[in-house]
Amino acid sequence: MDADQSTISGWGGLPHPGREVFSEDLVRLSKDAVLSRGLGRAYGDSALPPPGTLDVATTILADRILAFDEQSGILRAEAGLDLHQINWLFLERGWFTPVTPGTQYVTLGGMVAADVHGKNHHVEGCFGAHVTALLMRVADGRILECSAQHEPELFWGTIGGMGLTGHILEVEFQMKRIPSPWIQGESMRVPDIEEFVRLLKESGDAWPFTMGWIDCVSTGASLGRGILYRGRWAESGSRAEAPQSKRRLSVPINLPNFTLNKLSVKLFNESIYRTHIPSKKAGLQHPEKFFYPLDKILHWNRIYGKRGFTQYQCVLPNSAGQGAARRFLEFLTKQGGASSFLCVIKDCGAEGQGMLSFPMPGISIALDIAVDANTQSLVNLLNGEVIEMGGRIYLAKDAFTRPEDFRLMEPRLDQFLELRRKWDPDQKFRSAQSVRMLGDRA
Repeated sequence: MDADQSTISGWGGLPHPGREVFSEDLVRLSKDAVLSRGLGRAYGDSALPPPGTLDVATTILADRILAFDEQSGILRAEAGLDLHQINWLFLERGWFTPVTPGTQYVTLGGMVAADVHGKNHHVEGCFGAHVTALLMRVADGRILECSAQHEPELFWGTIGGMGLTGHILEVEFQMKRIPSPWIQGESMRVPDIEEFVRLLKESGDAWPFTMGWIDCVSTGASLGRGILYRGRWAESGSRAEAPQSKRRLSVPINLPNFTLNKLSVKLFNESIYRTHIPSKKAGLQHPEKFFYPLDKILHWNRIYGKRGFTQYQCVLPNSAGQGAARRFLEFLTKQGGASSFLCVIKDCGAEGQGMLSFPMPGISIALDIAVDANTQSLVNLLNGEVIEMGGRIYLAKDAFTRPEDFRLMEPRLDQFLELRRKWDPDQKFRSAQSVRMLGDRA
């Protein structure tokens, strides 16, 4: 076991005092650490150590597959196994993970802790809905198995619990049998946000995978225009050869901060929208291109430079009314926070059983925001709008939400805090995020 680095960060690139401690032996590694960390893809501070505590246990070396049942599709693996390895081991065998986020560079432990969701939330829910068992080290040192049948409160508190209930050592979950490893996909230009929301809802009946890129710089009648993507697994025999993992470009260094500005973002967004020709496309797609378009550029977060960035992701519930997405984007534009080249919209289905799982029935909007002196005030204003609509933010992306705002968003918080007091009365497990958001000791 060895430790390195005096400064680490989340995917947003904001520096934080800390070191990663690596080992293949998760049982040993988790003995004294306050937090587990996978590949560091949480955008904010949820996988960073609390102030004054340097070490976090990094699980990526503990990545062995422990069992797979070809009949049932049940896979059991160590928490450090990442989705990229799973995909390219099982795609050609006719299996795929039931839920995938927008990157395949995420560990099973991270997928559980964030209860990740994907393009098929309206059909399959979050990843936690497909988890059958977890092996954990809890605060008193015991290593125990939990599931929906055994210690269910701990199980559902851990799913979406951001690593605050214990170290996840092993994950068992149900894989999805697929007819082929290719995607039958469609994409189309959409002129405005009202039409986008309508098409997302309408597409959900026939397409298990839906999402969209929207131009949040455009205003007026074109507000929220963008590209809608939808897909389903192609039928067996659609293409003879199996897909191969694609070669990737990389951003080698942090770009100068001035690279991304209002003008460059506006030009980029205009180009993405105008060059989607014809306005509607259809055909077989490589699964990496469909599920993970950003993964084709490694270290793309360096585009934001040394200043770093945050991603603001919220869900606006259906109960907020038909025009909720437009109201949110109009509010965002008025606050001057719409200079984002990456703004993603998705349709969310039913709320999951994880105590702090993010999605609820409604529309999710996520946008990247370069960090500057106004970021905190912008997040405060956006949170106020989301609270008024009855929505909430995604903890895996957050780095700026105030505790009083999060409490107003999250009626399940008291239940989660009660669970933590029961299993970890001394707050052994905590993070920079839990200190900021939940008032944990530093």
